[in-house]
Amino acid sequence: VQLQASGGGLVQAGGSLRLSCAASGRPFSTYALGWFRQAPGKERDFVSAIRWSDSNTYYSDSVKGRFTIPRDNAKNTVYLQMNSLKPEDTAVYFCVARPGMITTMATEYDYWGQGTQVTVSS
Repeated sequence: VQLQASGGGLVQAGGSLRLSCAASGRPFSTYALGWFRQAPGKERDFVSAIRWSDSNTYYSDSVKGRFTIPRDNAKNTVYLQMNSLKPEDTAVYFCVARPGMITTMATEYDYWGQGTQVTVSS
């Protein structure tokens, strides 16, 4: 499984940004795909995930109502649409995948893409 993340950048507080994660290597119908983030000096935190089979989604409390996780089946791509961004959203964002159900535990995700930096200025 390969995960290619893109779309990070610098944005002002209140702005929007969309991250993309292109997945390849096998069918993902039984997988959960999602995003974690890691701010400097902090642990990796769960952001959001989607279960490919039924589009069930889950969000951390810190992003609920501001972020969404749409997907494009034809492109095997998952997105992270980030709206109303705050300086505390500044982090490196990682795309992740695992067979089975959504979990918020980083150690339970088998596959990680390279990180993409998101910086939100105040």
